[in-house]
Amino acid sequence: MSDALRKKAVEMLLKGATLLAEPCPYCSGVRVLKDGNALCVSCGREPDKEKMEQAKKKDDSDPLLQTLQKKLDKLTEELDAEKDYQKQQQILQSINALVETIQKIKK
Repeated sequence: MSDALRKKAVEMLLKGATLLAEPCPYCSGVRVLKDGNALCVSCGREPDKEKMEQAKKKDDSDPLLQTLQKKLDKLTEELDAEKDYQKQQQILQSINALVETIQKIKK
């Protein structure tokens, strides 16, 4: 992952972006969503709408993935509201662990 992509993803998260549970369809990397624009933190590509819809349909049918997505959404809200840097780092570590777990389940 390039430093520029990492910096852009962190800036998006701090401005209210959401980590997506669905990995990048091109490289299986972590993606960030802000204002309808998804950015893959690994390759920088945006998937086409059709691939995103297919992945979403698959996720909607798995109760474990639904539960993990709810947890991810809650942590994202907490991160947005948190002002303390140390707590932000703890939340980001939890988010990262959730994203990795979701990716493993989807494979």
